[in-house]
Amino acid sequence: MKVSRLLVALLLALPGVSSLALADEVSVAVAANFTAPMQKIAPDFEKDTGHKLVASYGSTGKFYAQIKNGAPFEVLLAADDETPTRLVKEDAALAGSQFTYAIGKLVLWSPKSAIVDGEGAVLKKGGFDHISLANPKLAPYGAAAVEAMKALGVYDSLQPKFVTGENISQAHQFVASGNALLGFVALSQVIKDGKIEGSAWLVPEKLYSPIRQDAVILDKGKGKAAAEALVKYLKGDKAKAVIKSYGYAL
Repeated sequence: MKVSRLLVALLLALPGVSSLALADEVSVAVAANFTAPMQKIAPDFEKDTGHKLVASYGSTGKFYAQIKNGAPFEVLLAADDETPTRLVKEDAALAGSQFTYAIGKLVLWSPKSAIVDGEGAVLKKGGFDHISLANPKLAPYGAAAVEAMKALGVYDSLQPKFVTGENISQAHQFVASGNALLGFVALSQVIKDGKIEGSAWLVPEKLYSPIRQDAVILDKGKGKAAAEALVKYLKGDKAKAVIKSYGYAL
């Protein structure tokens, strides 16, 4: 018995072994707009912490329903701040763990040049058969798009042309594939190295409610080292630099 304890003590004293012995896995529900940043952050998180990250991407509304139905997610990275707040109130997430990891920006975009002008006047001029957006009942970016169109007075005229995606990734895909000439997407989906390919109009933030994207540790992540480590990592400078590079505000 003494020999075994001594061996364990010696192993834990070796560089890297103690962190490896404490390595854990975290299951994360990630808002679709945050797919690209998370795919870049994940390997760095795993390398820097020793924990494994398993991410699922989709609409915040659907994740809420899945979490309430017992889905094994331990951390939620929502596309809004209302869903995490609701989960905390319903005792499905840990009070005190919620924080804003990014503030999203809405953009009207087309992969083709000269389609979307810098003032968004194309929304009133028309000349297109379809416009894509995410389901406003499930995706905060879709709700923001509806707000913006109503503020501009074009919602009623454009509604017959809507092609609605289940989430912002599908809304983006409709435009990227040509099923819609243009659409409302997240800036993070179309910005690369500080530039946007195609044509775009960054929708003025005064036209829609702030897209405050909050993260929260869910009930199943309570006391889990990897869940706590991820939340801490997202608050660090390394993750923040990646988040900013995709056009988010902090």
